[in-house]
Amino acid sequence: MKLGVCYYPEHWPEETWQSDAKRMKDLGLTWVRIGEFAWSRLEPEPGQYTFDWLDRAVDTLYEAGLQVVLGTPTETPPKWLIDKYDDILQRDEGGCVRKFGSRRHYCFNSKSYREETARIVSLLAERYGAHEAIQAWQTDNEYGCHDTIRCYCTNCERDFRVWLEKRYGDIGALNEAWWNVFWSMEYRSFDEIELPNLTVTEANPSHHLDFYRFSSDSAVAYNKLQCDTIRQHSSRPITHNAMGFFGSLDYHKLAKDLDILTWDSYPLGNLEISFLPEDLKTRYMRTGHPDLTSFPHDLFYGAKRKPFWVMEQQPGQVNWAPSNPLPAPGMTRLWPHQAFAHGADVVAYFRWRAARGAQELMHAGLNFHDGTPDTASDAAKRVEGELINDIGEVDAPVALLFDFENHWATNLQPHAQGWNYMALQFAYYTALRSLGVEVSIVHPSEDLSAFKVVFAPALHLVDETLAEHLTSYVTGGGHLVIGPRSGAKTSTNTAQAPAPGPLGELMGVRIDHIDALRPGTTGEVELSGEAYAYHTWADLLTPTSAEVMASYRTDAYTGTPAVTRQEVEAGRCTVLGMWGDVALHRALFAPILGAAELALIPLPDGVRIARRGPRGYLMNFNPHTVTLGDELAQLTGQGEIASCDVLFFER
Repeated sequence: MKLGVCYYPEHWPEETWQSDAKRMKDLGLTWVRIGEFAWSRLEPEPGQYTFDWLDRAVDTLYEAGLQVVLGTPTETPPKWLIDKYDDILQRDEGGCVRKFGSRRHYCFNSKSYREETARIVSLLAERYGAHEAIQAWQTDNEYGCHDTIRCYCTNCERDFRVWLEKRYGDIGALNEAWWNVFWSMEYRSFDEIELPNLTVTEANPSHHLDFYRFSSDSAVAYNKLQCDTIRQHSSRPITHNAMGFFGSLDYHKLAKDLDILTWDSYPLGNLEISFLPEDLKTRYMRTGHPDLTSFPHDLFYGAKRKPFWVMEQQPGQVNWAPSNPLPAPGMTRLWPHQAFAHGADVVAYFRWRAARGAQELMHAGLNFHDGTPDTASDAAKRVEGELINDIGEVDAPVALLFDFENHWATNLQPHAQGWNYMALQFAYYTALRSLGVEVSIVHPSEDLSAFKVVFAPALHLVDETLAEHLTSYVTGGGHLVIGPRSGAKTSTNTAQAPAPGPLGELMGVRIDHIDALRPGTTGEVELSGEAYAYHTWADLLTPTSAEVMASYRTDAYTGTPAVTRQEVEAGRCTVLGMWGDVALHRALFAPILGAAELALIPLPDGVRIARRGPRGYLMNFNPHTVTLGDELAQLTGQGEIASCDVLFFER
């Protein structure tokens, strides 16, 4: 376990670099990320390179005993480069050019920019690839931030047609896959296909889904270009910093070309822009919702099934959310420990010193604008003293299946105003975490044999291959819990006939009708003689071979099965038709987990537990002390946990 920081030597007088580096080392920091926004200082004029300042900055950090993550500066192409080419700037969905003057203003499919990217990255990799200070690389920065994965320029239209032809081979196959006979949308050739924007009403959802796939693939291909270029000159690991609950880029695909996956953790900023209701945002405004931060930790650990890094850790107040509260005392210590508990090997604070100008001048750092220490500096020093070397792996017996294509497909046609794929995933996740269970978030195609129970909410897009994969898991002795809206569509986003398509035999039900509830309305499910609430979505289940475990008590379909179960050889498949509230999910999940012989520890609100290697972590995200029950007291050796605190215990 190591700590780091993000540093921008180009922002500060060179005479401060040495003292900055010494203070970083004195705080116990090991890693320093630099360079990811510095193109205009590396090449102020075309072909005029000024790498000498970066040489001195890298040497200064190295001489202080620090290791460097060098970022490629491609997120911010300089003005002269934009003026040199007319195909670099993106166009938004309305067709308007996204101008120079901030960041992420390039198109992934610009041939000119891809050539310039290869040039500048090659120069950096050749110059620093063998430098002892450079122990890791970061490609670009936060692909897709500011809604920049999907571009609607002529580059993208050209390459989208090529992508479609490669995918379908024949225009007739595409017309059939998209069901283009509807509204006379049939094409005679791939050259006729345009981007799915500026249509009178919604564009074909199959057209949209493929465009979303193409756009994500474009970013993945651009990242691969950078990785391949770096690897020609350096053997050091390569990473990219992802974003939590960002849905436009398929991080499972991106991770394949990276050695390490990192992400940028801003618990308060992410809370403010999240799907959570206002009462929870208010409750956790200074601590961040514990599961809203740990969900991405588990997602990015699961994406490569190996430890991840946090490349940017919130050190104080941020500047970019609608409201930007100060963190509660103790949180800049608790957040890094939460990351380590969920599988991080490195946590780097953003940033070393608060910027004195431009867009991020109201964003805190470990140091104030004048360079003197802010409160997070003391937190970093304390965290460093609490880290252990024998970190081990995360051993999660439960999996939650998460897929970006299902996110795109369901959100393209939400059908219920309150539908949100991420929010449904989160509802399952927070119920599991509140029961004290370790959760790994993985792609549906991953090997599931190690998991005792697998939860699959909204497994919307299903083909025969996926159905066979899940059936194999169940027949081998696993317990698959399939949630609402599963098996509804084919991989090209057309309806299964009947639903749930190839999952029908495994699930043992047929789904002919669904109920899409209005916001603020609920229905009832009767489970073991008790009534529980659900909202937003309900699949009305017709058993074909499964037994009924619970039924709806909603007027329009009282008595219709809501939950079913069936044994399938050595395993079991449970189907949940509705999006339950917290109480319903816990009531359903607890016996399922208990039957799998998993130890449950129902946790107080705002308290979470995590285990990694030899160490356990009990974390309190409440602004008040919480008294611990007998089981937690025995586990931790403490009768209570203070506000915004973490207790360590031996497993």
